[in-house]
Amino acid sequence: MFKKPKNSKKEGEFVQRPETSDFSPMATREPEHVKTVIGERITINGDIRGNENLVIEGSMQGKIELDKNQITVGPKGRVEAEIQANNVTISGRLTGNIQASGTVKINKDANFSGTIKAKNISVEDGAYLKASIELHRDPKKAVPTIEKSTSKPIQDTVDSYTDQPLKKSHLGSKTQ
Repeated sequence: MFKKPKNSKKEGEFVQRPETSDFSPMATREPEHVKTVIGERITINGDIRGNENLVIEGSMQGKIELDKNQITVGPKGRVEAEIQANNVTISGRLTGNIQASGTVKINKDANFSGTIKAKNISVEDGAYLKASIELHRDPKKAVPTIEKSTSKPIQDTVDSYTDQPLKKSHLGSKTQ
């Protein structure tokens, strides 16, 4: 009634998978391509430290230190944390303090309350933001200070009625 396909294995035989050249183990990948995802049904209480990007779709409470990497709070993410990262993107709910060496991006559906210290910030229309914000500048781009003028004060002034120069003795004592 049922026919066995020709290429099927016999009982007790093992099928070996062919090796592919496009497989590369996690240890050899570049850190910017590697990310960890905390799923929406996961809750973490504690500290997270590491050297790869992090996406939070679940719940997290504590401290996150990923100095050279990206942290993303996804649309379903709920985070209460002290965050240190290169870049932070918020699409969900985040309460806490962010210290970013790069950019903090707050998307339209985000809800953020806390403190932000970053190089750049981007806030989309519709986002809820209640924050104290401190943006860092490059020392090269600092606003120049105003120096005192080295020019000499005007010795003579012109009379607006006669177009004749006024002498010092007449300044302030002009009569009509």
